[in-house]
Amino acid sequence: MKIKLLLILLLSASLFAGKITVAVSANVSYAIDDLKKEFHTLYPNTKVNIILGGTGKLVAQIKHKAPYDILMSANMMYPKSLYNDGFAVTRPIVYAQGSLVYLSVKNIDFSKSIETILDENIKKIAIANPKTAPYGKASIEALKSLHIYKKLKDKFVYGESISQTVTYATKATDIGLIAKSALYSPKMSHFKRGKNWVDIDPKLYTPIDQGVVLLKHGEKSSEASAFYAFLLTKRAKTIFEKFGYIVP
Repeated sequence: MKIKLLLILLLSASLFAGKITVAVSANVSYAIDDLKKEFHTLYPNTKVNIILGGTGKLVAQIKHKAPYDILMSANMMYPKSLYNDGFAVTRPIVYAQGSLVYLSVKNIDFSKSIETILDENIKKIAIANPKTAPYGKASIEALKSLHIYKKLKDKFVYGESISQTVTYATKATDIGLIAKSALYSPKMSHFKRGKNWVDIDPKLYTPIDQGVVLLKHGEKSSEASAFYAFLLTKRAKTIFEKFGYIVP
């Protein structure tokens, strides 16, 4: 009986002894290492190669036959297009939802709520480009929901990615609207809730659904299927929550 069990375990391990490549939206860069470690406890013989980048650029690479097995996108638009165009073999599924915060390195009284960002001392506001970044689109939506967008729009300094927006928020502007997940970078750990940042009510903007798809290149890979399934487990959701995401 023990010999049969050992053979089963060895066979199972051999099925997940390959290598996969996962294209990951840059905003997930802070959580991906923990996700890899947790996956490795389940499948220690599978090597997970991570390619980080803006989702638009990753999708362009996929459409030019980059050998990626999975895409973890910052929104649902791109994985939907990959599925519709035949580059993905699974329909997009939401693995997590992004959330927004106000961030400032200056002495700002966040207890004033809306009045904080309307303060006359706020001259420049960092925000992701709403035309290219889902967090920028959500930021605009939140400000419009608060009926303060028109009062602030001339103060916006646009970042072309959420990482650039974070840089602007910490070095070039008085305050910024950024992805909460960015706060979990080691370089951002000194910023404190209530002093440097506060959550923006998620009811003010449409949920920032982040989608995952299994790509055509990974269709026959048991390792890719295992990682894809892992991203939807309670173990993975716990990690996403730890890094500031909302899990569906």
